[in-house]
Amino acid sequence: MKIAAFNVENLFERAKAFNKPTVEDAQETLKDTAELNALFELDSYSGVENQILDLVKKLGLDKSDQGNDAVHLRRIRGKVLKRSGTVELVATGRLDWIGWVEAKTEPVNEIAIDNTGRVIRDVNADILAVIEADNRIALGRFSENVLRRINPTGVPYDHVLLIDGNDERGIDVGLFTRTGFRIRHIRTHIYDADPAGGLIYSRDCPEYCVETPTGELIWILPNHFKSKFGGDNAQSRARRRAQATRTAEIYEELRAAGENLVVVLGDFNDTPDSPPLQPLVANTDLSDVSDHPSFDTGEFGGKGTYGLGNDNQKIDYLLLSPALFGRVQTSGLFRMGAWPGKRPVRWTVYPELTREVHVASDHHVIWADIL
Repeated sequence: MKIAAFNVENLFERAKAFNKPTVEDAQETLKDTAELNALFELDSYSGVENQILDLVKKLGLDKSDQGNDAVHLRRIRGKVLKRSGTVELVATGRLDWIGWVEAKTEPVNEIAIDNTGRVIRDVNADILAVIEADNRIALGRFSENVLRRINPTGVPYDHVLLIDGNDERGIDVGLFTRTGFRIRHIRTHIYDADPAGGLIYSRDCPEYCVETPTGELIWILPNHFKSKFGGDNAQSRARRRAQATRTAEIYEELRAAGENLVVVLGDFNDTPDSPPLQPLVANTDLSDVSDHPSFDTGEFGGKGTYGLGNDNQKIDYLLLSPALFGRVQTSGLFRMGAWPGKRPVRWTVYPELTREVHVASDHHVIWADIL
């Protein structure tokens, strides 16, 4: 069986905030959106009226529900704002209305979508963890339509699952499995909290129990840890460490329950030697498949899984419990859908990938064939 992880960076739609002139601008918009939504959830708006109105103006919501170029106000019932030359807060708390601030999206380049399909077709994993997926319906459409279009004789994935996570932009982690690899059980950890009551996971760390054609049960734990988007700081590093720590605990709980076939995989947004990841990559008996003797980096020798593939760009992982690591036959990176640089070109890409906007993803697929 072949197991792989791939950050697809949204299959069909991407938040417009990422088109801001600078990373800092995008980060500020996302921060303001999250802050305003948090304020909107309060039982009472007393004492925070000015904060709400300041954010409303920053996001362009003082003019209309359409907001600025990146967000809009999704109002289902009731009224929160009154606009008559100036903007007023008319709701007194959450019970007065139903709605939220939502990111505007735009379609991803069609050639890039097809290149994503080509990557998934050619990797041909039996179990594929997908990171930054839009939603389960989008994953299903991708499997049925895109994969079939670029591979008319191929068969779409049998099981397509995704649990909505904690990211308000709708970038989640999901799972594709082939015929014969049935998803038997699912557990979510979107509500796991730290001692202060804050949610641990930026997205989720779902547990998928997959039954193989031989009747073995394998536990698959896809992850997408807190990113460094907009710069790294003590807070984001602490969040990643909390996520790594909790994931290690979930893994140890499975092992204590007698489950020996466990995979932790996905985009951890940090390097193997980084302090935040140590609870998971160093303090458990999980082994990184990139350390296996069979690991093939392809035409370019770096083990990096992002960007130009340099060693210091390794942020995607496929960690295996000892019983699975010992059964690895072949493993490696697949890069044909990633931008290869210009001079020198680091690896062969699809003929359709002629511009950087056509990349399937900035991430490379990490995979393992297991006996």
